[in-house]
Amino acid sequence: MFERDFVRTVAERMDEPRRFIQVLVGPRQTGKTTAVRQALSRVGKQHLYVQASIDSASRDWLRSQWQAGRNLAAQAGFAVLVVDEVQIVDAWSAVVKELWDEDSWNGVELSVVLAGPSTLLIRSGLAEALTGRYEVVRCTHWSFAECEEAFGYDLDGYLLHGGYPGGAALLPDEQRWLDYMNDAVIEPSIARDVIALDNVRKPALMRRLFYLGAPCSAQEISLRKLMGQLDDAGNATTIARYLDLLGQAGLVRALQKYDPKEIRSRASSPRLLAYDTGLMSATFGRYRDNLLDDPALRGRLVETAVGAHLLARSQIEHFDLFWWRDGNDEVDFVAAQGDDVVAIEVESGRVKGLGGLAAFQNRFPAAHTLVVGSASCPLNEFLRGKVRIFA
Repeated sequence: MFERDFVRTVAERMDEPRRFIQVLVGPRQTGKTTAVRQALSRVGKQHLYVQASIDSASRDWLRSQWQAGRNLAAQAGFAVLVVDEVQIVDAWSAVVKELWDEDSWNGVELSVVLAGPSTLLIRSGLAEALTGRYEVVRCTHWSFAECEEAFGYDLDGYLLHGGYPGGAALLPDEQRWLDYMNDAVIEPSIARDVIALDNVRKPALMRRLFYLGAPCSAQEISLRKLMGQLDDAGNATTIARYLDLLGQAGLVRALQKYDPKEIRSRASSPRLLAYDTGLMSATFGRYRDNLLDDPALRGRLVETAVGAHLLARSQIEHFDLFWWRDGNDEVDFVAAQGDDVVAIEVESGRVKGLGGLAAFQNRFPAAHTLVVGSASCPLNEFLRGKVRIFA
């Protein structure tokens, strides 16, 4: 079975002396549970794996599972407790804090791993109650290199289907793949990872916003224009907040324009970007068959693939991602890591030219540039992660 790179990180931290709670977060259906099981097989220590469910999970259930882990640790001297889908447990973070602190006080050698979907898990519990007690390991969407090695995807296959491993086994039955994406990925991500974990007063609006935004990936769109296409849209603040939640769930991100003055950046119209090309493809409706054949649509699909790759790398390499436009001059992406700034243009087949890069460098002389799809930076090599972003 294919093993992703971060599995080794999880296994190494399981094997360390008890220091921090390990938290594995990432979008749905990207292989978190499989990764945990692979890490446990690497460690070879006594362990207890439990998965919370709506029917069984409660605070008392969590306490009982934790006690079972303590008993295992008492017998073996050290044990690992893994709680998957922990976000389902009501007030889980308060219970975890209580039990973890008890173990710290009593010297219980129980290593704890919590797994759940998206950064909403962090905001909804970890940051509030468990400050200083945890480390995060991020499970991103699968890269082109991983899908190429594990499933034999070529570039077009990856552009169309993206990095969801569960969907790879369903091809070439396209309708079955579409059903999987909508029923097993998109709907649970919205219903269980956004609406259930946050105060979303208009669930129908949230769903409509995703199905409107994902096909618009790689396009600038104003919040007012979005409001005009939504029924009962409320106001721009509501739309901006819902877009932020969709981004935290690993679905659609609203990229802000690059501007060293953050206030102006936040006030700008966002560029929508799907976290995976499979999300754009699955929501494109009857025009999906044209995504690879129509030059303009293929161009947006390529730009989405590059942007999604950058989003995944930004979580691991710790940089911020923006886009930029000034009048008619535009740059697809801007990566910023401290004082290092890189303007990234994608040669995707859409007629654009490179004037935006020159204008960006005139405005920000210290910035570097990168053209993805050029002879010096081929698209497939960039998507394989073989091109450095920062010097």
